[in-house]
Amino acid sequence: MPAPIRLRELIRTIRTARTQAEEREMIQKECAAIRSSFREEDNTYRCRNVAKLLYMHMLGYPAHFGQLECLKLIASQKFTDKRIGYLGAMLLLDERQDVHLLMTNCIKNDLNHSTQYVQGLALCTLGCMGSSEMCRDLAGEVEKLLKTSNSYLRKKAALCAVHVIRKVPELMEMFLPATKNLLNEKNHGVLHTSVVLLTEMCERSPDMLAHFRKLVPQLVRILKNLIMSGYSPEHDVSGISDPFLQVRILRLLRILGRNDDDSSEAMNDILAQVATNTETSKNVGNAILYETVLTIMDIKSESGLRVLAINILGRFLLNNDKNIRYVALTSLLKTVQTDHNAVQRHRSTIVDCLKDLDVSIKRRAMELSFALVNGNNVRGMMKELLYFLDSCEPEFKADCASGIFLAAEKYAPSKRWHIDTIMRVLTTAGSYVRDDAVPNLIQLITNSVEMHAYTVQRLYKAILGDYSQQPLVQVASWCIGEYGDLLVSGQCEEEEPIQVTEDEVLDILESVLISNMSASVTRGYALTAIMKLSTRFTCTVNRIKKVVSIYGSSIDVELQQRAVEYNALFKKYDHMRAALLERMPVMEKVTTNGPAEIVQTNGETETAVLETKPPPCGLQPANQANDLLDLLGGSDITPVIPTAPTSKPASAGGELLDLLGDLNLTGSPVSAPAPQIAQPPFLLDGLTSQPLFNDIAAGIPSITAYNKNGLKIDFTFERSNTNPSVTVITIQASNSTELDMTDFVFQAAVPKTFQLQLLSPSSSVIPAFNSGTITQVIKVLNPQKQQLRMRIKLTYNHKGSAMQDLAEVNNFPPQSWQ
Repeated sequence: MPAPIRLRELIRTIRTARTQAEEREMIQKECAAIRSSFREEDNTYRCRNVAKLLYMHMLGYPAHFGQLECLKLIASQKFTDKRIGYLGAMLLLDERQDVHLLMTNCIKNDLNHSTQYVQGLALCTLGCMGSSEMCRDLAGEVEKLLKTSNSYLRKKAALCAVHVIRKVPELMEMFLPATKNLLNEKNHGVLHTSVVLLTEMCERSPDMLAHFRKLVPQLVRILKNLIMSGYSPEHDVSGISDPFLQVRILRLLRILGRNDDDSSEAMNDILAQVATNTETSKNVGNAILYETVLTIMDIKSESGLRVLAINILGRFLLNNDKNIRYVALTSLLKTVQTDHNAVQRHRSTIVDCLKDLDVSIKRRAMELSFALVNGNNVRGMMKELLYFLDSCEPEFKADCASGIFLAAEKYAPSKRWHIDTIMRVLTTAGSYVRDDAVPNLIQLITNSVEMHAYTVQRLYKAILGDYSQQPLVQVASWCIGEYGDLLVSGQCEEEEPIQVTEDEVLDILESVLISNMSASVTRGYALTAIMKLSTRFTCTVNRIKKVVSIYGSSIDVELQQRAVEYNALFKKYDHMRAALLERMPVMEKVTTNGPAEIVQTNGETETAVLETKPPPCGLQPANQANDLLDLLGGSDITPVIPTAPTSKPASAGGELLDLLGDLNLTGSPVSAPAPQIAQPPFLLDGLTSQPLFNDIAAGIPSITAYNKNGLKIDFTFERSNTNPSVTVITIQASNSTELDMTDFVFQAAVPKTFQLQLLSPSSSVIPAFNSGTITQVIKVLNPQKQQLRMRIKLTYNHKGSAMQDLAEVNNFPPQSWQ
């Protein structure tokens, strides 16, 4: 056979191909020639053929048929053959293929070879693709080479030892004696790989971490020599002596100093020297400073040193390099919880980053700005953030609006400022706010009694001719319906009152009803507002009747139902209209969803009415309430338990039911008092005067039910005194990531032999950095005392993405169900 072409000629030929098909044809032709050569056991050109095969593999073409040829080259006595063979093994083989086990004996022989370069090839290959079986067989040879005096072999052996420890952690102690003298080496390559090996051992074993803490003074001395030494052409990079070794030592010091006072004290001075003496004009210096900052923040450093680290990050914010600015913002976001005052000094620089053109920097600056808001700077920070909300890209508006809502609720200096701020957000980015923004603002306005006239006037002016921001129009419609009389009377004292007639107010609401931009929900708000004005206005009642009657035939079922019911109020139930449409009372902000809690039984949700406290106007008759439950659907719903005699005539309840659906559910007006119904012991066990939980709970250990992606959920257990078959589980959800988890929903299901009641959570936002938790109570009825099993479903938003996960909890302690 003629001699095969050289690798250089093959590369030149392939590069002349004009199309992919032409290239593929060349590759197939050459592969056929290589296969023929392999079949003929041509030892002369095997090295050249494998080299060409590796080039084809790099181009993405299959080259698996050359694996055995690589093993033959490794077994060769020629160094050039071994070099290509080992390179081919590293590229074409991995531990998933049994072929690699055939290399073990060859590598063992080469590790004991008389030539250091052959030993180096074997160490590189083992460190690159050695499986756990190979690492166990060859760890002894690696440990011997780690003790040799040859620096070329020691640095390669150290890196190979790192791979062995990763594959077989129990072999770590084998390398412990060899690490004693590694840091005494003068060769920087050996020092670098030694620090990598020590770092790996400390990260994987707490015992090794405690053992190597005594090396801190030696590491400090090496680092000091590096920063104080003069110019060394062999190690100099942009005027800094071996920055790669400096970075590795700083990372190791960070691990050794974490949660250890003595080690942290020993490295405080050298960290201050590195922070003050490192040149920042080049990127190399910035890399060292960044590692220094991370080390200072992670160990138990002095307060002055932490301030110095934050000032370095502040200088990074002024750098022209976008990557450095992003790194600084991310680091400040991690430290703002522990060093809030030091970060506050750079507030103006952080706010300036909101104007950056880079979207990643904008997002980090926005998150950090919200973390810096407090009671002292809330006015200034909100001004900047509102300006940012007005000019930022659409993908930022939702997160920015939510952040402003939370900050305003927490730090608002006055109710007027709070209302003005939220109205500004709704005006600027109303279409991007969360669904709960509208009810929250309505509740805020309702509770601010002295601000009613001012608020309704501001909202009226805000929606004049512009219905594009639907949440704003919904709030404005609700307020106009509630406080339209204040708007018409011009009683506003906070700003100059406007002169508005009743017809002008109705014109606005009718415009909302017929606007193409109005959603169905918004039209419902507007129609209800018009109906409310029938009791607040005096001159336009006939016009209101006409508008309401028109929508009685609307194609929108929601509007049609409202209009039909409101028409009934004008006709049959006109004597009840004023009472039904009277002004809303002040709302109490509660953490639960009200009397209707969600009860989950075997994964299916049901509505169960739980009485927590008697209503102020007295209780309704039991049969009337149960008729209302029938309207909700389902016959297995827990009935309302009457605990006090009713003070309202029973006939009013029947009229109300007729009004809601023209259904005569009772047959005739209720006149007799409702019979008492026995209380279900499970759902109402908290209503008695006995203590809710007994001392058995003290002996029930808590468990971790879920721990993934930074979200951790713990279960603690209590036993009900009133019903021993009821176990009360309190879940605590925490978040160790750097960003809040929002819209958190916890759902649970149990087998059919159990009953499960899931109460409302304390919040829907889990704060970052474990700075707070969400709590939620689960009640489980286990009458048969069977082992408890539960399936949970978690949904939340994190880093702009919707997350969902399922998990099973089967590790309940026996005390929780026995």
